[in-house]
Amino acid sequence: MRAGLVQLTVGDDPVVNLAVTQARVAEAVAGGADFVLTPECTNLLSSSRTHQRNLMRYEDEDETLAALRDQAAQAGIWLLIGSLGVLTHDADGRFANRSFLISPTGDIVARYDKIHMFDVNVSETEVYRESAGYRPGTKAVVADTTFAKIGMTVCYDVRFPHLYRRLAQGGAQILTVPAAFNHITGAAHWHTLLKARAIETGCFVLAPAQTGFHPETNGTGRNTYGHSLAIAPWGEILADAGTDPGVTLIDLDLDAVTKARTRVPSLTHDREFTGP
Repeated sequence: MRAGLVQLTVGDDPVVNLAVTQARVAEAVAGGADFVLTPECTNLLSSSRTHQRNLMRYEDEDETLAALRDQAAQAGIWLLIGSLGVLTHDADGRFANRSFLISPTGDIVARYDKIHMFDVNVSETEVYRESAGYRPGTKAVVADTTFAKIGMTVCYDVRFPHLYRRLAQGGAQILTVPAAFNHITGAAHWHTLLKARAIETGCFVLAPAQTGFHPETNGTGRNTYGHSLAIAPWGEILADAGTDPGVTLIDLDLDAVTKARTRVPSLTHDREFTGP
């Protein structure tokens, strides 16, 4: 099975972002990809909650989702839309950061709402409070495809290994980690965290990422780390996309999952303990 990791530098205009995303998906398909993955925040990156609310849509009205579903059906591919910011009907008005798995018929096979919110102080001048605009999900998701079981996560989830263990023990063979990872924390932790999640679970890890500087119409912007990664179940980095937007193609042999888990069957070695 050939996977295609799409690395993007989106702005805060979903229409512009969609055209670029569709071109990259088409590029991956032309390269023989059966499974194409886009990053977190495929539709837009914006620090303005007002701007987000004006441009985001409910799932059934989202133009990006509809267009990418059509493209997946026309190409006959599996497509992971890493995440879209979508409106919800929650009483507090917060959005959802939602990942979608699309089948070769264009159907939505699975949805996953990001569980862990990026509420951090990266530096004195760079502070994030994702939970102020997005409400966290509450359900872990393992989705069936014709080629593997997919454990779906998003970005900051990668710092919570118990989620990945649960997904692997629930049958996942491939873990998806679409991200818009901060450039500072990315340089320090991205490769190490993703390798650890692969080794701990004996899964392939596929992590399509946002990269570079993302300008906003209000004159601000942010930087993301890039380096979309594909990691084998034994921990080898199979591909690193660097920092340029583009498509990275990787051939995956799912037998590697069985081999890794046979060599070190740690998923079956849980023990009850007490304390601290």
